[in-house]
Amino acid sequence: MGEVIGIISVAFIAPLVIVLHYVTKWRESKSLSTEDEKMLQDLWDNAQRMESRINTLETILDDQVPEWRKKV
Repeated sequence: MGEVIGIISVAFIAPLVIVLHYVTKWRESKSLSTEDEKMLQDLWDNAQRMESRINTLETILDDQVPEWRKKV
């Protein structure tokens, strides 16, 4: 009887535990880590600042060199 329980646990329970383990690992890997979220936020902030600077430069160029867009 003990052998039957051992065989059943190896045949059915062990694969289920392994599958659930890797499903959990897969779900964890789909989400961003705290470090990745911080890096993404830093990149977003840099992009926003760059966009603001570009808009400022374009405004200055529009005032000082009105035909600059045609030259580019």
